[in-house]
Amino acid sequence: MIDRHFLREHADLVAENNRRRGKEIDVQVAVGLIDKRLDILGKTEQRRAQANEVAKRIGAASPADREPLKEEGKRLKEEVKGLEAQLAVLDQDLAAEMRKYPNMLQADVPEGMDEKDNLELREVGRPTEFSFEPKDHMALGTALGIIDNERAAKVSGSRFTYLKGDLVLLQMAIVHYTLSTLVKEGFVPIIPPHIISRESMAGMGYLDHGGEEEIYHLKNDDAVLIGTSEQAIGPMFKDETLDGALMPMRFVGYSPCYRREAGSFGKDVGGILRLHQFDKIEMFSFTRPEQSNPEHEFLLSMEEKLMQGLGLPYRVLKLCSRDTGTPSSRTYDIETWIPSQKKYRETHSTSNTTDFQTRRLNIRYKSGKEKGYAHALNGTAFALGRIMIAILENNQREDGSVVVPEVLRALAGKDVMGKKL
Repeated sequence: MIDRHFLREHADLVAENNRRRGKEIDVQVAVGLIDKRLDILGKTEQRRAQANEVAKRIGAASPADREPLKEEGKRLKEEVKGLEAQLAVLDQDLAAEMRKYPNMLQADVPEGMDEKDNLELREVGRPTEFSFEPKDHMALGTALGIIDNERAAKVSGSRFTYLKGDLVLLQMAIVHYTLSTLVKEGFVPIIPPHIISRESMAGMGYLDHGGEEEIYHLKNDDAVLIGTSEQAIGPMFKDETLDGALMPMRFVGYSPCYRREAGSFGKDVGGILRLHQFDKIEMFSFTRPEQSNPEHEFLLSMEEKLMQGLGLPYRVLKLCSRDTGTPSSRTYDIETWIPSQKKYRETHSTSNTTDFQTRRLNIRYKSGKEKGYAHALNGTAFALGRIMIAILENNQREDGSVVVPEVLRALAGKDVMGKKL
């Protein structure tokens, strides 16, 4: 969440941020709660100090004076107890109010209503052209025997799949390629828990603003399945103070992701673009505040480095104000060319969440005399289903075989999926 003291001192800036994001929130409600809390907190500390002073006087008082002092001390303690009860209620109300607020956008985020207003920064490569009518990934995958949605539907329902044969080898090759690239850049590989507590998910800011609908809940255990490994990596240092001298601290997580896709009825029903379960490789960094913007550019550069290794055409976008997610202060997307759809589709995203998540999770840092809340950033290395769609469709040949990107051939154990060159 955002800093309540910042909100109180700069209510006009917070109100403008809400406007840019299309959020109708009356900042004076939070300001009023903060002021009331400060008032009651001051009274509580005053009564507590008075009670301590009375306790000192009791020890030095004569027997005749002790009883009135004890009565006064008892009265003050009761007042403190009552004020503390008021503070507890106020803290709950204030926390609930503060959870309504999105993160503060950075100044360079463009104004806009939706994805049509996102700013294209660059295009790398050109859309793939074919001398024949290209097939979509499902036609290719079905013919090659490497994707089976039909049998998965019998077992699990819609939006599930079996990946088989060469596609499994391709996925494992991508994982190895990605990890070997990122480990050289200081990323620590991690396989996180797939189940986390609701408290941890709430700390990451994904249960507010309709996020509950996207998440698979294990209600008997008050737990949830992760929708991306960042949701398990972020809370790893909850209630800890990190060594700022070691920052940026970089992790790369590999995990399955589980999403209900509640708001996607009728969208991308066929194929493996929008599944309830898919694997993903995610970058995550903890930094000092002054490092987070340079780190954000670094994460984007790593995404592009990985993409350029695969030789796929893509473009980079900076998301506009109303298309930027609640926890993020700035988000870049990479969209990769999908020939069957004749358009770019999102395959990567990287966000600087500043201290929005770490404040909720109480993750701090200390570096010499400098201390405060750490900043947290995330970035897609590869959402494996989506990037394999791009590989299949952009690298297909007229006979239905698919050329494996050169950097993956030794790892996949073949140059072509399907017929030999």
